Amino acid sequence: MPQHTFTVVIEQDEDGMFVATCPALQGCYTQGETYEQALANIREAIELHLEARRDLGEPIPREMGTATLTVTV
Repeated sequence: MPQHTFTVVIEQDEDGMFVATCPALQGCYTQGETYEQALANIREAIELHLEARRDLGEPIPREMGTATLTVTV
């Protein structure tokens, strides 16, 4: 099977939960009680998302790139 690499973002919300998203895959997000759990959950969510796209004959999106910016306010 082909491998795909995606950027994921994990943030901690106001309740202490870790929320994980995959920006390249619209609607692909999950959460966990720990960082590690959120990371494992987003991996599973991405796999399920890609399997659904494959089954529907939809293309797998490719990331255009990521950047880290520093701003002064």
